[in-house]
Amino acid sequence: MDGRVFELNAIPQMTDTDIETLLAALTRETRRIERLDLSFGAVWIKRYGTERPPVWTKAQTALACLFGQPFLRPSPYLDSRGMVAREIRRITAFAGRGVPVPQVLYSSGSALVLSDVAPTVTARLDVLRNTDPTAHDALLVACAADLGALHGEGLCHGRPHPRDFFVAGERIGFMDFEEEPDAAMPLAVAQARDVWLLFLQLTDRALLGEATAGKAYAAWRARAPAAAEAELARMLQFLGKFLSPTRLIGRVHMGSDLRRFLAATGYLSEVLLPPRPADASKAGKDD
Repeated sequence: MDGRVFELNAIPQMTDTDIETLLAALTRETRRIERLDLSFGAVWIKRYGTERPPVWTKAQTALACLFGQPFLRPSPYLDSRGMVAREIRRITAFAGRGVPVPQVLYSSGSALVLSDVAPTVTARLDVLRNTDPTAHDALLVACAADLGALHGEGLCHGRPHPRDFFVAGERIGFMDFEEEPDAAMPLAVAQARDVWLLFLQLTDRALLGEATAGKAYAAWRARAPAAAEAELARMLQFLGKFLSPTRLIGRVHMGSDLRRFLAATGYLSEVLLPPRPADASKAGKDD
């Protein structure tokens, strides 16, 4: 990204009133993310540099070094100008591979104006949850399939979550590209991390249980690189060590984060890792 600023007049159907409204919003610098309704539809303003550098990033780096696990590394920290450039660069890369993404309408050194891409997958899931459980879980499977297609194109998202996906006709679109894990770890590791992060949400949201998780994993695997699956297995060998302690903690207090960790890590471990000796013994007794 060369740092150039997109012209406001380049936005389709932009009126003088729209320009005044947008400029006023940009100078207000209130909320970090703001929806703005203009004459031709909604746009979104994303502001950068409004929050302090996360303390957790230093802890993540220390843990990654301590355990020798690249997937724990945080994305490189950038100032607001660097964050704007990163997001535009990644949107451009995804669009260049034919992936549905928001359109960048305007940029400055501290803000982006993006086109509206509603409905988000989260919003669609909320509607389907109580009306059509089958379609609800089919949408989760579609998310996994299109994430696999993304990985097959040599890309990774970094923070795959239904709120950062949107429905683009028959496809899933992607937004929110503030993370860049492949700048901190090998691409295959970043893609494996993507899958695990998606399954933290998917296994928790699936209304039809492991049947949906199985379809979703198969859909991702059919389109993703084999190297990503191999790295996922290595990740799970490490994460699996924390399943038993997490279950013990959960007996005292089972928060949503613990529940998602157990569901996703446990399911993926069963799929990818050979059974432990105790599990194999138990399985033999059940035969």
